[in-house]
Amino acid sequence: MLRITPFKLVILLLFVGMLLPPSATARPPTIKKSVWGPAAINGQSLFPTYRTLGAGLYSTALRWDQVAQTRPGVATNHEDPAYQWPRYLEEAVAGAESNGMEVQIMILGTPHWANGQQAWQWMPKDPQDFADFATAASRHFPNVNFWMIWGEPNRAPNFQPFTPANSGTGYLNEEQRKAPENYALLLDYSYQALKNIDQENMIIGGNTYTSAGNNDINPYQWIRYLQLPDGSKPRLDYWGHNPFTFRFPELNSLMQKPAPRGVVPFSDLRRLVRVLDRYYPQRPKLFLAEWGVPHGFTDSALDFSLNAKEARRWISSAYRIARRWDRIYTLGWIHPVDSESSSMGLLNSSGAKKSTFKAFKRS
Repeated sequence: MLRITPFKLVILLLFVGMLLPPSATARPPTIKKSVWGPAAINGQSLFPTYRTLGAGLYSTALRWDQVAQTRPGVATNHEDPAYQWPRYLEEAVAGAESNGMEVQIMILGTPHWANGQQAWQWMPKDPQDFADFATAASRHFPNVNFWMIWGEPNRAPNFQPFTPANSGTGYLNEEQRKAPENYALLLDYSYQALKNIDQENMIIGGNTYTSAGNNDINPYQWIRYLQLPDGSKPRLDYWGHNPFTFRFPELNSLMQKPAPRGVVPFSDLRRLVRVLDRYYPQRPKLFLAEWGVPHGFTDSALDFSLNAKEARRWISSAYRIARRWDRIYTLGWIHPVDSESSSMGLLNSSGAKKSTFKAFKRS
């Protein structure tokens, strides 16, 4: 019988490692790092790059109003001729999966026929119509198990009808409550529909934006008033939040003064979790789908930019916290490629690596 000594075993493993392609021996992607960005640049797939960066989850969006411009005959049937599934999305899902990444799809947008001829941001007249589309989407993308219900619905430009709070963390009046109550119906109906298709489907709800501007309801208020007609909370698996920040990312103590007017940047996530746990005793983890650090020129959305050294420090700190704090399920990077308006890219607009690329990869 052949006897393999420990020394020979080490040599054998090293030899096998030399024969394998680099992708097979590289550190596997982690779900703690996700990315929300284009599937390709200059005709070249970006998924090998995303894998190299260590991202284990790819996020993208699916617009109901674009897929179903006419009412389907059988709305839960993904093969109904009314549905025009976007080819680019099918290719993106396939590209992510072939590179060992999970996929998260955000469903949003209401067709004219479902909301009384209103704009896409308007709540459908019957939330079951939205849930039926979610059913069809899950059947069309059977390998996708992460489903986000709408994006940043606590902002008036994204969700209607909507009456902004224009206040700090206080009470909402009857008109202001309509938006979170309507969204609660969409979320709960979708939760049931997606679980009926596959119990492994995971639903991301809430999906709040960082700040409480003049057109917003702040995240703390959104959590409080997100309720169904019977007063219960809509079901979800993860709480979605986009914690954009204007200061070094760290976790403040609850004893420290919070950001003003209900703003919830990265550093106030402990406070967000404390409020969330008051209404959701099951303590859902945070699905931080969108985050990023501007570097190179002033980002038009965030209105600031960091130098290279500071940008790398911010990235390292944020992802170190995401790895170590079990309340964070994933921390996603948005705009991984620079554009005219965004400097949050890890690649510049031509596809070349920025100095932040290596920081993200190592984080």
